[in-house]
Amino acid sequence: MLNHPTHDQLQQLRLFGMARAFAEQQAMLDITHLAFEERLGLLVEREVSERDSRLTSSRLRRAKLKQAAVAEDVDYRAARSLDRALFNRLLTGSWVAEHQNVLITGPTGVGKTWLACALANQVCRQGKSVLYLRVPRLFEDMAIAHGDGRYSKLLMQLAKTDVLLLDDWGLALLTDSARRDLLEILDDRHGHRSTIVTSQLPVVNWHESIGDPTLADAILDRLVHNAHQLILTGESMQKNKNSLAKKHDLELN
Repeated sequence: MLNHPTHDQLQQLRLFGMARAFAEQQAMLDITHLAFEERLGLLVEREVSERDSRLTSSRLRRAKLKQAAVAEDVDYRAARSLDRALFNRLLTGSWVAEHQNVLITGPTGVGKTWLACALANQVCRQGKSVLYLRVPRLFEDMAIAHGDGRYSKLLMQLAKTDVLLLDDWGLALLTDSARRDLLEILDDRHGHRSTIVTSQLPVVNWHESIGDPTLADAILDRLVHNAHQLILTGESMQKNKNSLAKKHDLELN
C-alpha cells in the first residue's frame, strides 16, 4: 500500500496522533531499522498520548478553574506553613479515590485558591472531573434554579462531579435556604465524591458561620470528618513580593 493513502485513511478514522507519527516516521532515514512491531507500537503510543492530552484539556475547560495553577509551580519556600509532605500525598490523588475532602484555610493572600486550583488541575490530569465554584455565586445559582425548575438537574450535575472546588467559604452568614442547599449538595457527595474548600475562616469557626446549629452539625459531619486540612499562615505573598521589588529598586538607585 502506498504511504499517502495510509496517512489519509488514518485521518479519516480520526486517528490523528497516529497519522502525525506516521508522517514523521516516513521522514526518518533510519526508521527501517525498527521492526514492524516497534514502529506500530510507536504509532499507537502517540495516538494514546494525544487522546489523553485532548481529554485532559477538555476536563480543564469544563472545570473553569480560577487560576492556571500546576503542581510543578508550587512554591514550598514561601513562609506560609504549607505542609509539603501532606500536599505531595494529595497530589497522588488517593484522597479522590477514597472520596475524602481537602480543606485549605488561611488569611488573605497566602495562596489558598492557587493551591486548590493546582490540586484540581492534578485531578484533571488523573482523569477525573472537576468544577470550580465560588460559594457566593453557587448560592445565587441555586436560588435561581429553585425558581426556574433547574434545581434537581443542578444538584445531579454537582453530585456527578468527581471533585467540587468551593472557593471563599464563610464570607457571610448563610441564609436558611443556602444552608439547606449546601446540606443537599454535601449529602449527595458524602462517601461518593470529593470536595475542596478554601476559606479565610479557621475550621473551628465554620459551625458558627453556618448559623443554624442543627444544620451546621449535619453539614460539617459530611465535610470535615473525612478531610485533610492544610492550615496556612503568614502575610500576603503579593505584599511580600511588592516589598521585595521596592527593596530591589532602592538598591539599584
